[in-house]
Amino acid sequence: MKKMITAMLLAFSFSTPVFASMNSDFHEHFSAGALAHYNRDVSSMIGLADFHTGRGVTFPGFDIGVSVSAVNTSSDSFSSEDYLYAPFITAETQLPFFNLGVALRGTRYDGFESLGGGVKWHGSLAFVNLSAGAFYDRYGTDYYDGDHYSASASASVNILFFTPYVGIGYDYSEMKVKDMGPFSGEKTDDGVVRYTAGVNFHPFPLFYLYGAYTYTKYTHGFQGGIGLNF
Repeated sequence: MKKMITAMLLAFSFSTPVFASMNSDFHEHFSAGALAHYNRDVSSMIGLADFHTGRGVTFPGFDIGVSVSAVNTSSDSFSSEDYLYAPFITAETQLPFFNLGVALRGTRYDGFESLGGGVKWHGSLAFVNLSAGAFYDRYGTDYYDGDHYSASASASVNILFFTPYVGIGYDYSEMKVKDMGPFSGEKTDDGVVRYTAGVNFHPFPLFYLYGAYTYTKYTHGFQGGIGLNF
């Protein structure tokens, strides 16, 4: 828990330092048969950063933020920690046609690196904000690497300074172990659906902060962040 709080403070200060723990923890605790669990957990951790509202920016605006994604480990066969977690820097801008936008996100933390991007669509139905998107991320550590694909949809409503939102997403990941002796070359791929509910809070113009809970068939997770939307 202390390490997670440290990660959140580091994320909120807009820094992404590198430590050895996510590398060494995987290397020291990984055992046969655990890769499928680990792959799904890492995939969900990245996918949590797909959205934080159903509303997007307007052209030529930008949304820039920092968040922390935390996923409860679904097996104790690959980690000594209760959660996998990492801060993500995200940036999104709107294109001048078809209500489409582009987004980038990435992290470099705890020996884990990930860089990705995607396309998002934003619209509205009466007073409900709607969003849909698709992402690709390349991620890895010294001991594994992989490809993450996700698709998500979300909806939100504006209530004074609050924007509650719900969403559904699908994460698919292909992971391969490297430089791990007898485990080298082991690989797995799997997909899982995630369900999210959260709320944005806008205490000042342009500035927001948010928190959310996510549930999947195998685990659950949390996300929190801050950002600027202008």
